[in-house]
Amino acid sequence: MFSGIVEEFATVKRIEREQGNVHFTLTCSFVNELKIDQSVSHNGVCLTVVNIADGCYTVTAMQETLLRSNLGDLQVGDKVNVERSMLMNGRLDGHIVQGHVDQTAECVEVRDADGSWYYTFCYAKDSEMAKKGYITVDKGSVCVNGVSLTVCEPTENSFTVAIIPYTYEHTNFHTIKVGTRVNIEFDIIGKYIARIANI
Repeated sequence: MFSGIVEEFATVKRIEREQGNVHFTLTCSFVNELKIDQSVSHNGVCLTVVNIADGCYTVTAMQETLLRSNLGDLQVGDKVNVERSMLMNGRLDGHIVQGHVDQTAECVEVRDADGSWYYTFCYAKDSEMAKKGYITVDKGSVCVNGVSLTVCEPTENSFTVAIIPYTYEHTNFHTIKVGTRVNIEFDIIGKYIARIANI
């Protein structure tokens, strides 16, 4: 479980494909603190550390993960938002994030807000999934590329988020432009409420 408070971005050093799996080798400042089998969020996707060597660590994504996320778009040199799993004895500064990306969305607009930015994302509309809580609501939470954010201006298949300079500089939001695919995870609380309401 994660909070959506990105620690930093890791840099992709190597990508290896093996049958339906892809092994990503990355480096970041806390490599020496990682352990094999540890969960780390990568652009919002929970992946398990399978190897640590030479100042880098490796995680593996299977086909299902690649189909639901933007990890298959990654190239060597790309920046990936990373967060280690949440400690249960600390504050929940973001919101409850599972690291189970629901789908991708496309950036359709970036607006300057006098030193901050508004990003609008559009995703595939699915009425059946919406009934199960796969939606955004005004002032609700959404996770974009692993970043816990507050929704504004939601529609049936789009939403906008406001990005302050700190988030812009310390996550890979500064690389997102119109046309960029991002990972989104809808709020788990909304999914549970929708499920209970439809029983």
